[in-house]
Amino acid sequence: MVAGATLLSRLLGFVRDVIVAFTLGAGLFADAFFVAFRIPNLLRRLFGEGSLTMAFIPVFSRIREEEGDEAAQEMARSAMVWLGVILGGITLLVMWLARPLTMVIAPGFIDNPELFDATVEIVRICFPYAILICSVALCMGILNARDHFLAPALAPIILNVALIGAALFGYYFGYNVAYSMAYGVLIGGLGQWMLQQPFLKATGFSWRGVWSWKNKGVIRMGLLMLPTVFGAAVYQVNILLSTLLASFLPVGSVSYLFYADRLMQFPLGVFGIAVSTAALPSLSKLAAKGEMGAFDGALRSTLGLTMFIAVPSAAGLIALADPIVALLFERGAFSPEAVVATGSALVAYSIGLPFIALSRPLVAGFYALEDTKTPVRIAVVCLVVNVGAGALLMQSIGHVGLALAVSLSSMLNWLLLYVLLMRRRKSQLIALGSAVKVVAVSGCVGVGAWYSVAWHPWWVACIPAWVAFYLLAAHKLRMPEATMVVDLIRARMRRKRSEG
Repeated sequence: MVAGATLLSRLLGFVRDVIVAFTLGAGLFADAFFVAFRIPNLLRRLFGEGSLTMAFIPVFSRIREEEGDEAAQEMARSAMVWLGVILGGITLLVMWLARPLTMVIAPGFIDNPELFDATVEIVRICFPYAILICSVALCMGILNARDHFLAPALAPIILNVALIGAALFGYYFGYNVAYSMAYGVLIGGLGQWMLQQPFLKATGFSWRGVWSWKNKGVIRMGLLMLPTVFGAAVYQVNILLSTLLASFLPVGSVSYLFYADRLMQFPLGVFGIAVSTAALPSLSKLAAKGEMGAFDGALRSTLGLTMFIAVPSAAGLIALADPIVALLFERGAFSPEAVVATGSALVAYSIGLPFIALSRPLVAGFYALEDTKTPVRIAVVCLVVNVGAGALLMQSIGHVGLALAVSLSSMLNWLLLYVLLMRRRKSQLIALGSAVKVVAVSGCVGVGAWYSVAWHPWWVACIPAWVAFYLLAAHKLRMPEATMVVDLIRARMRRKRSEG
């Protein structure tokens, strides 16, 4: 369910990018909007979806298990009050200090008064979105902890629709598109919030009731959030430093890495993040109940399913890197040379795709055990490795070295997370036999896909055949993940027939 909603969101995001490029272009007001929107987005990444939800779900699940549903609801209401007060204060401060803040994040705009003033005004319009989206993240945590995933997964679609509508409205009615989109951000945030409310009510949750400034659950959540916020900051610094290194390379290097990363993030977002999102509430409940044998089994299944999807995805991207880039981007100013350069970066990124995907369930496992410090410490180590390896490799293989450094640091991140969690649980979390089968069959798929490139343009039509071959081979080899997927499809089909 999460994967399907994420896939729809990613496709709609692509449509949004096309429409925004058509209506807003790449001029002065486009620069102003993109820079201004980056500020509330940064707050969302630091305090919203990742850190807040990850810290909230384990605490909420434990209180619900030990003290009952009403105590858990009191904790959620108290968290929302604190969230509103803190983010409301930050919002007022940002709106007051919008000019100096814009000087910090975009000092190059100072020489262009029109651009600078537009950015300041758009910051003031769209920054309250941070309050809305962080509140949505709390609603997502409540719903996920109650085993409801559809509404939270659909939330990004609402923002995409709002931005598309705002861009088209401004363009066709003669308004400034950048300002229209700034108000569209607020409308999208409000729409995301409203979407969650009927589903919260259906689960029995109500915002009306007892709350407390001194709720122990909120205090515990805050303590767990501190490391996760720091971890999110480490990730943002990682991106910043990688971009900084790429700026020393020939013109176009940053763009090659950007487009390659967008392609790599597609399977990662649709499948890798979806699996870990769905796993965290279950792991948190099992940890709260003290059912650690079931916890290990659920984590083992999650890792197995992630590997079952991520490894063949990586093999396919590596084999078809250049033709995929050419199919999607080779038009206009995007030259054949850019295709080759972007394809090389995609190959380097894809090497690390399975390790990035496998790290997410492991992080969810640590968070379910209410340990948010260990993943952050490991992230800091991997940040140093990524920057060091990138600075070294870029000397010989340019931008491909930076992409390869990301893959190497991702491997180290997975290895450290896996070893430490396995030692803590004293349990083997990945079945070696299944891993060997997945790698072997994925290798066959990759080789076949690579040979199919010569059948241009029929290589695209061959992709479903490679997927079918992989699933059939996995079923014949009796991989448990293949059985799991087949059982899920059969169960969904039986449910539809019974509803019909």
